[in-house]
Amino acid sequence: MTAPTSLQAGSEPARATAGQQGFVARWQALRDRLVASPDFRRRALAFAPTRWIARRRAAALFDLVAGFVYSQVLQACVRLDLFKMLAAAPLSAQDIAQRTDLPIDSSSRLLDAAVALKLLERRQAGRYGLGPLGAAMVDNPAVSAMVEHHAALYADLRDPVALLRGQLGELAGYWPYAVERAPAGLAPGQVAEYSGLMAASQPLVADEILDACPLGRRRCLLDVGGGEGGFLISAGLRHPKLRLMLFDLPAVTRRAAPRFEAAGLADRAKMHGGDFLQDPLPRGADVISLVRVVHDHDDAGMHRLLAAAFEALPPGGVLLLGEPMAATPGSQTMGDAYFGMYLLAMGRGRPRSAAELTQALRAAGFAAIRQLPTRMPLQTGLLSATRP
Repeated sequence: MTAPTSLQAGSEPARATAGQQGFVARWQALRDRLVASPDFRRRALAFAPTRWIARRRAAALFDLVAGFVYSQVLQACVRLDLFKMLAAAPLSAQDIAQRTDLPIDSSSRLLDAAVALKLLERRQAGRYGLGPLGAAMVDNPAVSAMVEHHAALYADLRDPVALLRGQLGELAGYWPYAVERAPAGLAPGQVAEYSGLMAASQPLVADEILDACPLGRRRCLLDVGGGEGGFLISAGLRHPKLRLMLFDLPAVTRRAAPRFEAAGLADRAKMHGGDFLQDPLPRGADVISLVRVVHDHDDAGMHRLLAAAFEALPPGGVLLLGEPMAATPGSQTMGDAYFGMYLLAMGRGRPRSAAELTQALRAAGFAAIRQLPTRMPLQTGLLSATRP
């Protein structure tokens, strides 16, 4: 008997793979028919071994239906400063009603809802205190700012089908650089609101990136699209010898200068105003950071930005790319669902997976591309890449 050819040798695994795929497809079709059947759902709830699964799935589906209500309970707590109020001491519903200027019935309704969402807890003597999620909101201006900001996103999502068909709303105006043809000409007043939001929310990611990739051996950090300098200030305070360069729209960099002075970093920081999709990036840095920037741009803009970063770096220079990423295990709801719709409403950009970003970095000429683990991948994925 003759030895099998390479084609013949590879045919058995190919047939096995095709068979596995067929089995998976048949199982998925059967599952869909069963779950879609009201009679099956009733039987699953009545049968003890499957009852917990059916209840959990029903609760998950209802959470999707009720998610907007949950978010508005959180927003009410933030606007009433409820978490800071209860951080001092637990209070009764009557005390809270008086301090928030709410009717007692409304106060009790909000408090009960917040307890159900683990924002608050019932304490002794009929009082309310912080729950595990509410305690995390205390002294957390970054999350509070995002909660307040979401009023614009929710307004745009009132008609999600219209948004999917390209009808932009309030959020696109909030980020004028996303729809402005000449963003470098924006006035300071036009960038104030979104620059302030980015400055408030930057601590959410700065520590994650700096913990995962210390910069003690680097000479100079250029933060591209760095807003009012939040990430640079965090890096500069950690590394006293690190020089700092900020590149952003001219109106934004003018707002950043006072922040560096207040942090005592003005002598190490240099501002560069421009449009990174049109203008070359300044030279002189041996590490460049792109923090929550790439996902704001379409593919053509992403490739231009990565190419500009490659050209600005010296051989051996490092690019850090940090942002929430699609297809992050355990965090798909944030990377794929939330940011997918948020960036659509913004008017430009999309979430990308680490694999897709790695491919784009390689196309720009980078090598030694690594995904660095962060403690909170839900909000920050991180890639490092080197210019050979």
